Amino acid sequence: MRILVAEDDQSTRQALTAVLKRPGHEITSVEDGEEAWKALQAPDAAKLAILDWMMPGLTGVEVCQRARGNPATASKYLILLTSRSGKEDIIEGLESGANDYVTKPFDEGELLARVRVGERVIDLEQQLRNRVSELEEAMAHITFLQGILPICMFCHRIRDDEESWRRIEDYLVEHADVQLSHGLCPQCFETHYPDLYRKKIEDTASN
Repeated sequence: MRILVAEDDQSTRQALTAVLKRPGHEITSVEDGEEAWKALQAPDAAKLAILDWMMPGLTGVEVCQRARGNPATASKYLILLTSRSGKEDIIEGLESGANDYVTKPFDEGELLARVRVGERVIDLEQQLRNRVSELEEAMAHITFLQGILPICMFCHRIRDDEESWRRIEDYLVEHADVQLSHGLCPQCFETHYPDLYRKKIEDTASN
């Protein structure tokens, strides 16, 4: 998985990168909050980010707040890295929009465990999005099928939802806000009333 690491201290940043690369993660690292915010908005941005609380430009808390306020970044999984371990600080960090936190100096096992939790959450969210997309496609297909009317190629009767064959006039009156009047097209006039049709043609020609 791709992970964004935002940490202004070079030694800590290098240590985080080394630990996270060990299980095979791809790491993008930045040195301040402004760079972290830009990286989160990139089209191919990492879905999980580890943000130092205290950084130049923007703090980790401020990055979390911006991320949650932007639809394009609202679903990112954000872990705050902080030397603050008081209950009030933890509450402040989580209420800013962070999903989790890790205290400094970080424990490698704890860090990787919390990242795995983030991976599971991201995977579940992706499965949910895929499921929603599948359901939307299925509903669109059902709507399309409901819009197709089976019609007899000979008598032009329509099969309704109850599997009954009905005159098209009756079906339209019931299902559409229309009133029908009857007439004869020229082809049917000639087919069913040939004598009258010829007389009409002769009368038209004589006039």
